[in-house]
Amino acid sequence: MDICAVVMAAGNSTRMKSAHSKVVHQVAGKPIIKWVADALYKAGCSEQVYIVGDKQEEIRNVLGESVAYIFQEKRLGTGHAVMQAAPFLEGRDGYTIVLPGDSPMVSEETIRKAVDKITEEEELAAVVITAVAEDPTGYGRLVRDGSGNVLRIVEHKDADEEELKIKEINSSMYVFKTSLLLSALGRLSAKNSQKEYYLTDTIGILIGDGYTVGSVVCDFEDTLGVNDRMQLMQACQIMNRRILRKHMANGVQILDESSTWIHCAVEIGQDTIILPGTTLMGNTVIGEDCIIGENSRLDCVQVGDGTVIDYSVATQCIIGNDCRIGPFSHIRPDSRINDHVTIGAYVEVKNSSIDDYSRARHLTYIGDSTVGKNVNFGCGTVTCNYDGQDKVGCVIEDNVFIGGNSNILSSVVLGKDSYIAAGSTITNDVPALGLGIGRSKQVNKEDWVAKKNRLRGASFIKLDNRRSEV
Repeated sequence: MDICAVVMAAGNSTRMKSAHSKVVHQVAGKPIIKWVADALYKAGCSEQVYIVGDKQEEIRNVLGESVAYIFQEKRLGTGHAVMQAAPFLEGRDGYTIVLPGDSPMVSEETIRKAVDKITEEEELAAVVITAVAEDPTGYGRLVRDGSGNVLRIVEHKDADEEELKIKEINSSMYVFKTSLLLSALGRLSAKNSQKEYYLTDTIGILIGDGYTVGSVVCDFEDTLGVNDRMQLMQACQIMNRRILRKHMANGVQILDESSTWIHCAVEIGQDTIILPGTTLMGNTVIGEDCIIGENSRLDCVQVGDGTVIDYSVATQCIIGNDCRIGPFSHIRPDSRINDHVTIGAYVEVKNSSIDDYSRARHLTYIGDSTVGKNVNFGCGTVTCNYDGQDKVGCVIEDNVFIGGNSNILSSVVLGKDSYIAAGSTITNDVPALGLGIGRSKQVNKEDWVAKKNRLRGASFIKLDNRRSEV
């Protein structure tokens, strides 16, 4: 069965107030136009042509070259847009799906339902996808006869008082017999209040030719388009709710739907709990029995089973099983944290690998380094990985203990089972089983504070080794 699709995507995004095409703005981590394309692919339609305008390069970058593109030089209405696809449609004997490119909510099921109807009922020349709207303002109305048959579609601006009372709206989504669509397109005129070629007029033309036009009713949310920032927000909210409920149906516990945002490609294992304020983005994959949040953001992160991430940010990294991350940790790209690792409060890891059972519980920076198993980072430890020109980390082997407030300079190797004394700046390798001390000898100067008059609060003077208040 020959099924192709024409997608209208040539708009200028005027109401979006954006330098970019409105159809490349994202909803739940996927460009609007990609939602449309994927729904078509899933419904079995791989032959797709996109009517594009001045920002066509952005759309091409999203969809690639597996689909066809036709440039619409002038924008003279929806009928004029589909007219541009005539060379793509000529010679085809099957069916054509027509969709707006700004409708990310359209589902595979809705498209299949319309295609099934026109292919199973041979007398139909077209199928209109409709919905019932509580407030149909701005939508074209579906006008039926007394028997419920489709008579015509009238645009809101051209509707009379009785037609404006109709709540069944046109979604601007259709399936046509291709040959009849081409015939009707050739007879469109712009004799209306907008002086545009309406695709909806093809329905009246086909009915006038004696053909029958069918309809399928979908959920109103499936019809929602995105023309401005408010509608983009609404589409994001609806899609996010769908995604959250899918995860909950699969065994994920989400505590607060209103403050949790999850992109469409995210995978989450059962019995994982997502706490309020959490955002999961990109191709993030989270294992089972985890706790994520509160107020954490993960972008393209792989997380193992049983891991807890609290008040933290992680991007393009791998976090293993049974780890404890946060609060207020930052795991930057290209980091790999293995199993049973603790990355605690105000710890940053950048482009580093940390092996099993290692711990950096607070106030630590680990950059461009390789860390072995069972390493302990004392509070305030810094790997000094940048010399002003190059970024080079250090190597910290298994079972190393680093005392608090230590600096480990670039390229240094801390040998297995070695110790670093607290407050050290380590500039050279430390051998296995060795103790590295990199600090000056302590010197105490008696009565320096009193002599320099540096006392804070009450003042004192020294008399015969006794202190008396002045």
